[in-house]
Amino acid sequence: MHYLFDYIEYRIIFALTIKQRYKKNIIKKKTTIKDIANVLNISPAAVSKALHNDSRISEKTKIAVRQVAKNLNYQPNHLASALRSGKSKLVGVIVPRTNSNFFSSVIQNLEEVLNKEGYSIIITQSNESYKKECNSIDSLLYSQVDGIIASMANETIDLSYFEKIKSKGIPLVLFDRGENDLNVDYIGIDDYNSSHIIVQHLVDQGCKRIAHIGGFKRTRIFNNRIKGYIDALKINNLPLNDELLIESNLTIDSGREKMKELLLLENRPDAVYVAGDYAALGALQVLKEQNINIPNEIALVGFGNEPFSSLVTPSLTSIEQHSGIIGREAALAFLNHAKKDVVKQTLTKKILDVKLLVRDSSNRKES
Repeated sequence: MHYLFDYIEYRIIFALTIKQRYKKNIIKKKTTIKDIANVLNISPAAVSKALHNDSRISEKTKIAVRQVAKNLNYQPNHLASALRSGKSKLVGVIVPRTNSNFFSSVIQNLEEVLNKEGYSIIITQSNESYKKECNSIDSLLYSQVDGIIASMANETIDLSYFEKIKSKGIPLVLFDRGENDLNVDYIGIDDYNSSHIIVQHLVDQGCKRIAHIGGFKRTRIFNNRIKGYIDALKINNLPLNDELLIESNLTIDSGREKMKELLLLENRPDAVYVAGDYAALGALQVLKEQNINIPNEIALVGFGNEPFSSLVTPSLTSIEQHSGIIGREAALAFLNHAKKDVVKQTLTKKILDVKLLVRDSSNRKES
C-alpha cells in the first residue's frame, strides 16, 4: 500500500512536469480524461468514476485524480457529459433585458433555488428582439440545457420557437410575459386587476381625464393592462378617449416622447398611468422640464417599483410586482418537472396579487 501511494505521488509530480512543459511550449491542447489516465497509468473509466466520487474508487486514487486534473487544468466537458447522461444540470434563462431591477431580481432568486439543487444557469437577453430570442433558444438547446425559463420579448408574436422547446420534451417555464396558447407553466401577476387598482387610486385623487401609456397590446401582459384600464374607466363612468391610450416600447425615451404628445393635446390629461417605471421616469422628466405641478396638475403612476422610483423627486407611485417570489416560483416549477421521469401532466399556473405603493407623484391629498 505504501509503494502504491509513493507511485501515485510520483505520477502527480510527473503531471506537474508535463504542465510546465505545456506552458513552456505554449501547447494549448485541452486536457481530457484520457490525459489524466495516462499520467496515473489507470483507465479513463477509473478517472471518470473518481471525478464523480464513485464509491468503488479508493479515496487515495480520488485525491490523486483530482490533483492531476488540477495540475493539468482539466475542465469537464459538460456537453459531452450531458450527451452521455441525458442531464447537463444547466437551466437556460431568457429575459428581455438584464438592466431592469425586476428581471435581475427574478434571476437572482431563481438561481438561489436552482443552485441548491445542483443546477447552474445560462443567462441570455433578447433586448426585446424576436430574432435574438430565437438565437438564444437555439444556443440553449445546443448546450443541452435541462430546461428553459423565459420572459418573452416585446417583438414576439410567432410562438414556433417556444413550441420547438416543447417538442424536444424540455421543460419550459414562462414568467411575467407568456402566452396562454403555449400551455406551459406560467408565473406572473394579475395585470388586468393592476390597472383597476391604479385607475381607482387616481379617481380617488380626483382625476377625471386619465391617460395610459402602455406597452404593445400584442404582448399579453400589456394587452391585459390596457383591458383593465378601459374597464376601470367604464366602472367609474369616465369616457374612453383614443387620444389618451398610447402604445410604446416603454423606454425612458419613449416615455418622454409620449408625454410630450399628451401635453400637446387641446384638452390634456390630469393623470397619466404608465405601464413601466422607465417610461414613467421619462414622462416625469418632461413634466418637470415644463414646470407642471406633479401631482396637482398631472398625477403620475408607474409600474414595476424599480429602485429609482422611491428616489426621484417627486417619488413615483408604482406597482410592486413581487420579483423575488416570481423567481423562486419559476425555479420550483422547473424542479417539479426535473424530479419526474416523464413530463408532469399538471401545469403550474400562479397569478400573484399586486400592491400599489402610493408616493408623491400621485398623492394629491398629501400635497
